[in-house]
Amino acid sequence: MKNKNEKRNKVSMIALSIGLALNPMMAFAAENDSKTVVQKESVEKIVVTGTFSGKAVAKEEASFAVSSFDDEDIKKLAPKSTADLFKAIPGVWSESSGGVAGANVFVRGFPGGGDAPFLTVQLQGAPVFPPPTLSFLENSTLFRLDETVQFMEALRGGPNPVISNGQPGLTTNFILKEGTEETEGLVKYSTSDYGLQRVDGVLSGSLADDLYYMVGGYIKSSPGVRDAGFNGEEGTQFTVNITKKLDNGKINFYTRQTDFFGVWYLPAPLTHVGSDFTQLGTNNRQAAIQYGADNTTEMFDFAKGRGWDGSVSGGSIELDLGNNWSLVDKFNYTKGNADTYGLVPGGGAVELSTVAANGASATGLVTGTEYNGSTIVQQYGRWVVKKEIKSMVNDFALTKDFDNASFTLGYYSSSFSANDWWALGNYSYHVVEQGGENLSGIDCNQDANGCSWNYDFVSTGDGTTSALYAAGSINITDSFTLDAGLRSENHTIDYTVDEGLDNVITKHASYDETDMAWTVGANWMFTDTMGVFARANGGGKMPYFDDIRENYGAFTEGQDLIKEVSQFEVGYKLVDDNFDVFATFFLNEVKGDAVVFIPGTPAIVTTNKAYGLELDFNYYNDNGLSINLNSTFQETEVTDGNPGFIGKDAIRQPGFQLRVTPSYEFDFNKIPTVIYGTISLVGDRYSNPENTIILDGYKKIDIGMLMNITDEVELRLAVANLTDSEGITEGDPRSWTSGNGRYILPRTIDVSVSYIF
Repeated sequence: MKNKNEKRNKVSMIALSIGLALNPMMAFAAENDSKTVVQKESVEKIVVTGTFSGKAVAKEEASFAVSSFDDEDIKKLAPKSTADLFKAIPGVWSESSGGVAGANVFVRGFPGGGDAPFLTVQLQGAPVFPPPTLSFLENSTLFRLDETVQFMEALRGGPNPVISNGQPGLTTNFILKEGTEETEGLVKYSTSDYGLQRVDGVLSGSLADDLYYMVGGYIKSSPGVRDAGFNGEEGTQFTVNITKKLDNGKINFYTRQTDFFGVWYLPAPLTHVGSDFTQLGTNNRQAAIQYGADNTTEMFDFAKGRGWDGSVSGGSIELDLGNNWSLVDKFNYTKGNADTYGLVPGGGAVELSTVAANGASATGLVTGTEYNGSTIVQQYGRWVVKKEIKSMVNDFALTKDFDNASFTLGYYSSSFSANDWWALGNYSYHVVEQGGENLSGIDCNQDANGCSWNYDFVSTGDGTTSALYAAGSINITDSFTLDAGLRSENHTIDYTVDEGLDNVITKHASYDETDMAWTVGANWMFTDTMGVFARANGGGKMPYFDDIRENYGAFTEGQDLIKEVSQFEVGYKLVDDNFDVFATFFLNEVKGDAVVFIPGTPAIVTTNKAYGLELDFNYYNDNGLSINLNSTFQETEVTDGNPGFIGKDAIRQPGFQLRVTPSYEFDFNKIPTVIYGTISLVGDRYSNPENTIILDGYKKIDIGMLMNITDEVELRLAVANLTDSEGITEGDPRSWTSGNGRYILPRTIDVSVSYIF
């Protein structure tokens, strides 16, 4: 029986070759060499995301900024959601305090009002859903972390505008574990101080000669980090990954079935509640709303929050065709429902006496309690969004290698659809306490945040994207390489909207546009392990269904709805025996960004510029000490648009972020032990475009411990937000002056026990 660390290192290094056409002798050496900490880190500097051909490249030889995290890195970070993991990526600001889904993710100062318009999430190299963001749906909602994930790569800028779905910002690529000749597995039980009950499992091995499997998943139930008084997070996930190795390549098929939801944590009145507050509870989770022209009344369970009930299935084909020709084809099919249910605050908290019909009191609709005039109350809108999505993606690349050059020709195609049903509004006053009940005896103010405001519609949308891309690289010398890529993309949208739910089509759009994207890069290696790169690119973010609905007037006037993005990067990289450092300076401009903060209101259109520095530093030695430091320093500015916003910073993005993650391995009473932690520092941000409301910076400390009780049994402890810091991730995007905000998640303690075989 191999010890656990040897098995983990072997699995990690085998997985690093997934999807790659690696030299067989290199793979053999990686699997069989005895590993020290330093050797393991060196092997892990192989990346695949961002390469035009889909083949591997040593990270230090890449002419773009990419970060990689293996399964052990992910466990140490102990993310509460997929978006929580993105905090570890330099250049990325992730607001993951809204629960298990529905995060806001910002990249390198790119503008935005929420969701994640400049983020693409890939599984096995193909986007899980081609539109990066639809209202109430961003890509990370469709992907749940578990033990089936081998590693994640994160590509910022670089060749992004030319490859995959043409995302100019951030592409995160999750790679699944694969089976080997040896049968291996893991069963893990996790619990916490907030009532978590979770069981994970994964099993892999061989089905026949050169045919391998991996199956795994989890079942989870929890009241949530912010206790709602019931199981506010529940669900399951199951993944199958089948790999067939060929004499000249391999074929891979997978399916990932997910049914999981969690309570949606929303901004709350900061002066009246703490970081563990949630509006939802047993007294208000069941609520009635009215919608449509005939004021239909229907009850909904708002405990469903935000989630994903669907599947992502696909695969890849990788072949060496001989004569230095190779082929890579990646594909997937996604289908399911991503619904949203939430109690959304409208305006700030007030004393009941200021809104009560009799000026003195009101009555609880559930308990019958009489609340006096000093009771703090707030309007909550009961928002319901039903969203059915479907997509099919295929990305084909054919590569010819020459003695000192290579050329890739690729074709990307996708079709996607979203059928939406929205009922927003239905505001009424509730008591400000966890699960505060609805009240009677109150006259609502008739304004944009009042009880009368509703925005209801049903829509159907279909779209396609087809892109032909070509790229080439040439080795001018053994140490100096140039590359360039060009992409021609055609994008179509057919979209209809019935606003008011009265069977009358109020908006219809048929969109058909073609755009070009390009990238040029140079890489100069001073030595085998040190070099610099420079890259420029230009592209755009195509409009999707919400972009057309929210900018319908501009669309009917024939205005261009494509957000134009241009970027420039210069990077330095050094990989030594005991440390590595990757530093990237970036400069970008985004023209034509349009943000709608309150659904149904006009968009705010701006041009934004940003520049900054990303630093990723790792130190490790044979004595068990390792340190990771990643930081981002950036300046942003609105350069065009509303005169009141020009010269201001982009909203909600900090000027600096710094994260230090030390780790130390030692024996405790002959038990191999690792202690680790992360100190995060986040700078101030502005909540509103006028930059008059400041969100203070904060510090957060996480710690963890891993003990190998035996070769098969692993005990892990993770404490998030050790000091229970009350940092704020965002204000209130629908009412900047309301005094509402959303705290980072409070202190939690998670414990897991794994049996590894």
